[in-house]
Amino acid sequence: MTDVTNTEAATGFDALKGLTASAENDAPVHVQKLDAHGRAYSTGKRKNAIARVWVKPGAGKITVNGKDVAAYFARPVLQMMVAQPLNIADRATQYDVICTVEGSGLSGQAGAIRHGLSHALTHFEPELRKVLKPHGFLTRDSRVVERKKYGRAKARRSFQFSKR
Repeated sequence: MTDVTNTEAATGFDALKGLTASAENDAPVHVQKLDAHGRAYSTGKRKNAIARVWVKPGAGKITVNGKDVAAYFARPVLQMMVAQPLNIADRATQYDVICTVEGSGLSGQAGAIRHGLSHALTHFEPELRKVLKPHGFLTRDSRVVERKKYGRAKARRSFQFSKR
């Protein structure tokens, strides 16, 4: 009788072991996604800014709305924000980036380009996902401006109180 219970226990354990192995194989597989021109495309968003980003092999030139990144973003902090995904992935001189961005201000537009560029890089090289994900570049920052309420000066600011 002990042989039967040992065999049943072994088969039950093997069945559980097989279930966990198949669950591990069901992990999402990321594949390269390119268009007909050999470019990777993605959309990035931040505040009210929407950026459409194309990545293709090149010398590392970044173009925003037809202008060079240094001409479009005058502040060095914004230029650094746009280039962060390329620098962290060590691909600063391997890809050309072309993007169009609209809405919001310059800070929101730089954040949208960074988000879109990170996604486009993962479409071009799926293994870069492991590098970019811990830095938070693939997560959309969902914070937006709170709307103005009636009876108030701004979203939360009241009008100045007058005694008389």
